[in-house]
Amino acid sequence: MLKARTFAVASLMSLLSVGGLGAAELKVGYVDTQRIFREAPAAQKAAKKLESEFSRRDQELQRMAKQLQGLQESLEKNGVAMGESERRAKEKELGDLSREFQRRQREFREDLNLRQNEENAAIIEKANRAIKQIADTDKYDLILQDVVWVSPRLDVTDRVIKALSDGK
Repeated sequence: MLKARTFAVASLMSLLSVGGLGAAELKVGYVDTQRIFREAPAAQKAAKKLESEFSRRDQELQRMAKQLQGLQESLEKNGVAMGESERRAKEKELGDLSREFQRRQREFREDLNLRQNEENAAIIEKANRAIKQIADTDKYDLILQDVVWVSPRLDVTDRVIKALSDGK
């Protein structure tokens, strides 16, 4: 990965020198994608939408978990005093409930991840349009995302968030 980044930086530097652009002429900006996911109104709206969409299933899973815990505790506490057939029935009930809980929990996570990815893709699409518009308007040569370090003076994230807030 480090070799790829080194190659990319070297390629950029050689492109700039071959293209005749000096460092003073190059206009570079940076966008913090994680801040967009945290602060942009579209991202906050998507988070609330997902929360309301999945809250009922989450509460159902929490109820099932409590039921499982109660059944487990009851079996541990009263298992010795129970008859063999009653204990086996409770163990079977616990096993069945545990498998059902795990299945529902797995489906919940898969569905939630799928929806989060869909919402994130829509936010990224809007952000990319806003970034492109800012780049065109202000004549940026390069706008980067996900860098190790960047000077705050190059950060245009606030402008992208504002553009997303304005619905541009």
